[in-house]
Amino acid sequence: MSELARNNDKRWFAENKERYVRYAKEPAVQFVVAMKDRLAGISSSYVADPRLNGGSFFRIYRDTRFSKNKQPYKENIGFQFRHIAGKDAHAPGYYVHIQPGDSFAGGGIWLPPTTIMNNIRDAMIRKTDEWIRIKQFIAESGSVSFMDGDRLKRSPQGYPANHPVVEDLKRKTVFAGRSFQDREVVSPAFIDEIENVFADLAPLMRFINDALDLSF
Repeated sequence: MSELARNNDKRWFAENKERYVRYAKEPAVQFVVAMKDRLAGISSSYVADPRLNGGSFFRIYRDTRFSKNKQPYKENIGFQFRHIAGKDAHAPGYYVHIQPGDSFAGGGIWLPPTTIMNNIRDAMIRKTDEWIRIKQFIAESGSVSFMDGDRLKRSPQGYPANHPVVEDLKRKTVFAGRSFQDREVVSPAFIDEIENVFADLAPLMRFINDALDLSF
């Protein structure tokens, strides 16, 4: 992927596509297959789908229609293990991102529509003590932490500005995980570490699922 980052154009990719298939695409499919039973041991509602179209493995081709960045290819390998009810990348899911110098894995829900995010905010208010315990568990885990994305500058409309978890109510994304160094990604133990991350995030994922009336 480092070479692709330096040569992100269609001609170079066409000349090197066989290398991409052999060293990235095929191992990625094997990774998804290997995660199937491991993921089932954590939750029966999240799916490891090895299909190349519509499955857990994200295509390498970028959608440049509405982006200022017109580079045709992603410079990372990405996986999303979505909930069985999920249809897109904004559904609850576990995620793995592999990119030289910027690899990570985690779980949660990324930039969902406001109506969906408000359901999670309502759960934070309705079950504040449980939410605080989950945050404390993650803080004390030593393995995962919240990854902060964009937040609202003020408390969302209709939500109290002085609530004990108001900073969480401002979140647009609820996602936690951990980063990996390049040497960890190529280690045989990498898939074990991914499984550990997903297991540590089970309380958070269950909370999100409950807020959205989804099974876990």
